[in-house]
Amino acid sequence: MLLLKYLLLTAGFGLFAGAIAIVAYDVFSSIQYRRLLAAGTGVASLPPHAVRLRLAGKLVLIAWLPFLLGLSIVVVPTGMAGVRVSQFYGTRPGALDPGVHIVPPLVEAVALYDTREHVFTTAGADDAKKKAEVLKVQAREGLSIGLAISVRYRLDPKRLDYIHANLPQPVDEELVAPVVASVFRQVIPNFTVREVFATRREEIRKSVTDAISSRLGSDGVLVKEVMLRDIVLPAEYARGLEGLLLKEQENERLGVETEIKQKQVRTAELEAEAMKVREVKQAEAAAQVRVLSAKSESDAMQYTLPLKQKQIEQSRLEAEARKESTLKNADAAAQAKVIDSKAELEKRKYLAEAEANRIRVTATADAERMKLEALVLKQNPMLIQKIIAERLSDKLQMIMVPSDGKFFFANDVFRSSLGMNAVTQPDDKEDSSDDPPAPRRPNGNSNGNGGSNGTRRPPQ
Repeated sequence: MLLLKYLLLTAGFGLFAGAIAIVAYDVFSSIQYRRLLAAGTGVASLPPHAVRLRLAGKLVLIAWLPFLLGLSIVVVPTGMAGVRVSQFYGTRPGALDPGVHIVPPLVEAVALYDTREHVFTTAGADDAKKKAEVLKVQAREGLSIGLAISVRYRLDPKRLDYIHANLPQPVDEELVAPVVASVFRQVIPNFTVREVFATRREEIRKSVTDAISSRLGSDGVLVKEVMLRDIVLPAEYARGLEGLLLKEQENERLGVETEIKQKQVRTAELEAEAMKVREVKQAEAAAQVRVLSAKSESDAMQYTLPLKQKQIEQSRLEAEARKESTLKNADAAAQAKVIDSKAELEKRKYLAEAEANRIRVTATADAERMKLEALVLKQNPMLIQKIIAERLSDKLQMIMVPSDGKFFFANDVFRSSLGMNAVTQPDDKEDSSDDPPAPRRPNGNSNGNGGSNGTRRPPQ
């Protein structure tokens, strides 16, 4: 909205400037024409240049519109408030809040006031670095005291019309400062320097705060807080007070030391009494302990002899029990050895019988096996050659070929080798043992009935 206001004002001023420029240009041209005409330079045939007052008047009338529109727009910034002042009615009631407002131009104006918090500050003594006002007051004794104070306050937005119409401007310098100084100068003389400096300082601050708030509040100034930052005492009083404080501190120190020494004496007395009582109690306790010890020894002697006799009897009984236990253990060990020997004999007997039975069963099984093998060898005499060839070496390999293989290329070779290695046939009679008869080694040729010769491939 501020941009619009400034654009309208710029447009109005621009139109005013344009109208003035047109009139000035026309006047200048008219003057130049008259000069040329007076000089007779042959411009009489040219028409005279007229001043365009009508056009300039129109521009001026048009310029008033944006100019007045721009003046009618009033923007109240944040933290401030406005008061309308009329040319006919004076200060209008109410206040304008922050924002955009439309007021009649050239008839009403807006006076802006800062409604944020302000701080009024005074100094307790002259200081070149601080430009704050020095506030000096007198105590009840007539001594001058410097006060460094700070007052936080703000203007009441609802009473800005009253402030603008009745209070002197600016309010900070013309109203707040005199009222604060006047209140302090009225209140402080009721108290002594010591009360102001130490004992009743908070009370003074509260009473001054109430008085300032009451006076300024009636004029539309809201006081939030009054702070009494520092108090500057007179030099002579400060030195005297410092000496007094030192003496008071010394007095307090001596009092504290005296109390400490009294407490130490009292502590020593209590410790001595406690030691005395403790020694008496210890002596009484020792005497009682001796008496009790004597009584206990006397009582113990009455039970010691029977107890010793019981211990001797118990030892004798334990020895007899150990003796009987030893004899019983020896008898039990002898019986255990006899039983172990009998068990060992029985064990060996059973093992012998089991071994004999195993031998008998094994012999019977071997006889049966040999009879079966003899029967098988009688039926198949060629098996013995196979068995012998298998047991000769693990490098021999055996193949079975037909005896009438006419077209087998190794048939003649095997026949010739088998014919040269023929073995003698053993006797068919059986000896008295159960061993089977040795079979006759067959020739390499078959009988021509389609049988096969068992042959071995010579080792490589």
